[in-house]
Amino acid sequence: MPAFVVAAVVGVLFFLGYRYYSRYLARKVYALDPAFVTPAHEFNDGNDYVPTNKHVLFGHHFTSVAGAAPIVGPAIAVFWGWGPALAWIVLGTIFAAGVHDFGSLVVSARHKAKSIGTLAGEVINGRARRLFLVIIFFLLTLVNAVFAVVIGNLFVANPGAVIPIVLEIPLAIGIGQYIYKTRSSALLPSIVGVLVLYALILVGNAFPISLDGLAEALGVEQTRNVWVVLLFAYTWIASRIPVWVLLQPRDYINSHQLFIALGVIALGIIVGLNVIQAPVVNDVPEGSPNFFPFLFITIACGAISGFHSLVSSGTSSKQLDKETDARYVGYMGAVGEGSLATGSVLAATAGVAASQADWDALYPDFATASGGAAGNFVNGVAQFANNLAIPLDLATIFAAVVVISFAATTMDTGVRLQRYVVQEIGELAGIKPLARNLTLATTVAVVIPLVMALLPGGGEAGYTFGVLWQLFGTTNQLTAGLALAVVAVWVVRGGRNPVAVLVPLVFLLVMTSWALVVNLRNFVQAGQWVLAPLDAIIFVLAVWLVVEAALALRGAYRQPRVPSGGGPTGTGAPSAVSKANPSSPVESRGDERRPDDGRR
Repeated sequence: MPAFVVAAVVGVLFFLGYRYYSRYLARKVYALDPAFVTPAHEFNDGNDYVPTNKHVLFGHHFTSVAGAAPIVGPAIAVFWGWGPALAWIVLGTIFAAGVHDFGSLVVSARHKAKSIGTLAGEVINGRARRLFLVIIFFLLTLVNAVFAVVIGNLFVANPGAVIPIVLEIPLAIGIGQYIYKTRSSALLPSIVGVLVLYALILVGNAFPISLDGLAEALGVEQTRNVWVVLLFAYTWIASRIPVWVLLQPRDYINSHQLFIALGVIALGIIVGLNVIQAPVVNDVPEGSPNFFPFLFITIACGAISGFHSLVSSGTSSKQLDKETDARYVGYMGAVGEGSLATGSVLAATAGVAASQADWDALYPDFATASGGAAGNFVNGVAQFANNLAIPLDLATIFAAVVVISFAATTMDTGVRLQRYVVQEIGELAGIKPLARNLTLATTVAVVIPLVMALLPGGGEAGYTFGVLWQLFGTTNQLTAGLALAVVAVWVVRGGRNPVAVLVPLVFLLVMTSWALVVNLRNFVQAGQWVLAPLDAIIFVLAVWLVVEAALALRGAYRQPRVPSGGGPTGTGAPSAVSKANPSSPVESRGDERRPDDGRR
């Protein structure tokens, strides 16, 4: 099957999903009101709450939600065949991720841009808020552990990527300082930053850096683990400094990288006329994880991600200029994530192998497929770039830099969010030092995923991705389930039909619960006494989530319905603050006054 044909079909389906299904959601399910005064206008402070042009906000939102997960997950899932993987990516993006991301953004905006965790307490009950907090803790722990290993493995396999990635840090800091001091737009400096970053690929190729000698001197068996420790030491520092110093300017650079990577994949496929070498449905060896439910858990962010609800309700809802912009920002952001996942499938099936025999050698079993997923994506994208006359050695470093940049940004954000969660847990538990001591909270947020990443078992590949990735995917889907439960209750209370929200909610709960039961049995049989209790805890949270969501929905159906467009609790009433205050894009608000203007 020619890869460009598959890409074209998926592109058309995504277009139709946005054109028609997101319009249905906007009108009939979420009842968007162009007259509603968004929190960005109601609480405009020039810092967090900033009315932002929808195209600029989309760039921030897309960059924030797109990390290494939609790359690695689909590259693993093609183990079951590219047909099932693409089917779930397309269906999940259109009917699950779009509903989830769009809905989380709208509900947050209707409740003064509160986070989805806080909304769980308000819309469902206080227990749901605590449940959400614990789930997020596990999710961020697994995200940070897995992504650290992804980066460590890529540094070992691609030493030429070390210099570009390391020097991107001072480069981003310099760009941030320039924007802050000159109060200029971020567009031109960030483009210059991308050009400098790619010029550093030439330097990295000429001077590759390996830590094999240091690992041997320290008596560390796997060089990857040295990188893991260094990465967490870096994030301990990075998570404590203001976001405008490093995180935001690097976000500017990576936003361009994201679109460049998608462009390289699309053009490379067209020019190279690459053919998918993998089977549509793979005859997996005996003893492999079952297609149901693990394909849906493995792909995770490539189809739907609970992490997106944290971004939608954490920063994007504070910058929404008009409520009607939520359709473009939220649903189209999910489509962008699905497009990246599609590119990962094509790279791992059409770009990485010249024949099915070559592909079979890369995917002989699930452990090998899991451990080699990131590398397969890198090599596949490198081949697409090579089709565009870019030398293969430089193309490989380019692809590695793209993946590492996304993963590192996710780690920065993940550790920072984990610190917030640790402090909130400390507050709820009455542990004042944990709640108020920044150093202690940051250390806890770093040490727990560090230990998880360094746990032995299964060798270089199988343990981290074959096991931790499944737990990460499961926890991520539970987070999405809770966010959808919040959205569903809000929709019912507004007197509208919640079926579009309930269908993906039920599907996620069934798949995650099924996967947790199977994994728990496997962990106990294998004597994995660290992972078995963790899986059991997550399963209890899953059951708890089902009960809380069901009770909340039953209560919502029994309560008097609040018609769309009215209601005292943020269900639909436009704010009375200033209907006369016109919504305006950030460019017309004097963006010279602020160095970031929401472009984060």
